[in-house]
Amino acid sequence: MHTDTIFYQIFLTFHTLLFELLGQPAENAEGYHFTSAEVKEKSFRFDGIFMPDSVEKPIYFVEVQFQYKPDFYWELITEINIYLNQYKPEQDWQAVALFPKRSLDVDKLTNYQQELVNSGRIKRIYLDELPSGSIGMGLIELIISKENQSQELVKNLMARTKTEISNDSERQGIIELLESVLMSKFSQLSRQEIEAMFLLSDIKQTRVYQEAKEEGEQEGKKNLLLRILSKKFGKLRDEYIKSINGLNIAQLEDLGEALLDFKDINDLEKWLQSHMIDLEISTS
Repeated sequence: MHTDTIFYQIFLTFHTLLFELLGQPAENAEGYHFTSAEVKEKSFRFDGIFMPDSVEKPIYFVEVQFQYKPDFYWELITEINIYLNQYKPEQDWQAVALFPKRSLDVDKLTNYQQELVNSGRIKRIYLDELPSGSIGMGLIELIISKENQSQELVKNLMARTKTEISNDSERQGIIELLESVLMSKFSQLSRQEIEAMFLLSDIKQTRVYQEAKEEGEQEGKKNLLLRILSKKFGKLRDEYIKSINGLNIAQLEDLGEALLDFKDINDLEKWLQSHMIDLEISTS
C-alpha cells in the first residue's frame, strides 16, 4: 500500500486528525495549514507538515513508517535539521512518527534519540493501539485492518459518512478517499473485484464503479460474485450457480450488498428463496 500518499490525502481531508492522534482538542487545529515540503540538499520530502499561522504554535513534522527501518530516527532528525537550516522558521517544532504497530518501531534508541522522545520533541504513535474516533480515525483503522475485518469497517464508515456529513461535496470527497484506500489496500484485486466486495449505493458514484459500469461486463459481475461466494463458502452447488446466472443487473447489485452480511451458505439460500418468484427457481 502507498501509505505516504494515502495518509497525505487523509490529513488533507481531515485537518483536525493529527491533533486527535495527539490527544489534543480539535480547536488546536485552527490556524494550521497542512502541506508537504522538500529539503533540497538531499531531496528529502516530509510525508506532511502542519504549518501554524503564528509563531506561538509549533510546527508539526509528520512521518508515516510502515516498515521496520533501523535508521528511521537518524534520517528523521537529519531531515528536520536540514529543513530548519533551509527555511529558518521562527516557530518551535515537534515530530510525530506514525507506526502501524509497536513492533515496527526501532527497538533500541541511542541516548540522543531517547532524549528527544522523552522530552516530547519526537512523539511516537502506534496506530493499532488507538481507540475508535472520527471518520478519519476509522480510515486509519481500515488501512491497518486485516482483510477479513475490512468489509465491516467499510460498511460502518459508509454509514457514518451518510449520517455525520451533511455537505454533499464533502461526503463525496470522503467516499472517493475511501475508494483510494480500498484500491491501495487491495491492489492485488481488479476494479471489478473491489466493486463486487464493497457494492454499496454510495460507492456506485465513485470512479471504480463508474469505470466498471462503462465496460458493461454483466457476465463478469456474475462471475465475480460467484468467485467471492465460493471463496467465502467453498464450492457452490449447481442450483445456486444457475440461480445467480439468472440474475439481472439490479438483482446482482442487491446480492452484492446482501452478501456482506452473509454468515454461512444458508444466508445465500434464504436470499435466493426470497427472490424465487422473480427467478422462478426450484428449491427442491
